[in-house]
Amino acid sequence: MSEGVRTPRPHEKLTEDGRRVREVLTYARRGSRFTPKQAAGWNAHHEEWFVEDERVDDPDFSFAEAFGRRAPLIVEIGPGVGEATAALAAARPAYDVLAFEVWRPGVAEALGRVAAAGATNVRFCAVDAVWSMEHLLEPGGVAELWTFFPDPWHKKRHHKRRLVTPEFAALAASRLAPGGVWRLATDWPAYAEQMVEVLDAEPSLSGGVVERWTQRPVTKFERKGIEAGRSITDLAYRRVDGGAVAGS
Repeated sequence: MSEGVRTPRPHEKLTEDGRRVREVLTYARRGSRFTPKQAAGWNAHHEEWFVEDERVDDPDFSFAEAFGRRAPLIVEIGPGVGEATAALAAARPAYDVLAFEVWRPGVAEALGRVAAAGATNVRFCAVDAVWSMEHLLEPGGVAELWTFFPDPWHKKRHHKRRLVTPEFAALAASRLAPGGVWRLATDWPAYAEQMVEVLDAEPSLSGGVVERWTQRPVTKFERKGIEAGRSITDLAYRRVDGGAVAGS
């Protein structure tokens, strides 16, 4: 967590003369209209399980406050509609699961899925995940990081918007606890190659391509990739210290 005054959240950055600066982000905000099902999930659970953006502006804010306890923390970036989140969190009641998702209808649907699964250990946040990991999470404070089917930004001119970069890999590794695991999955072979190249180059991580993580439910994103004829790549990297190599 950064000391002193925090850098403003994305979308609020201004120049000295007050002009807004357009920032390169790893996502694009989509529509905000709810279906009836999503509206029901939002109305029933957002007050308890959704962290409003403005809350993180409090210098004393911590996610432990949002969970109401201190427990080992799992971070998921881009849970979509929460298909994997609900099942995985329900199977891990001793952990807190912090899910970063900027698509509000997706959050609304995920809230309903989490409730249906009986998982009370999930909190959703729509603040930029990269910024939040840098400013709101302590070094060594994350037990696991999940990045399943991040936006591939497959057009070459958009590659700079991909999440898995050397800069983010270094940040993620610093937030993982020693022995903590970063699990990834993608249905875009070129992105999988980039992930391997970037993560292999991060000295604090050890791992690579692995067999499909059987505990991860098949989501609509995975099914879509399979139907399009794309192969699914799972990766797992572990935070290592002192040069020791850990299996994934």
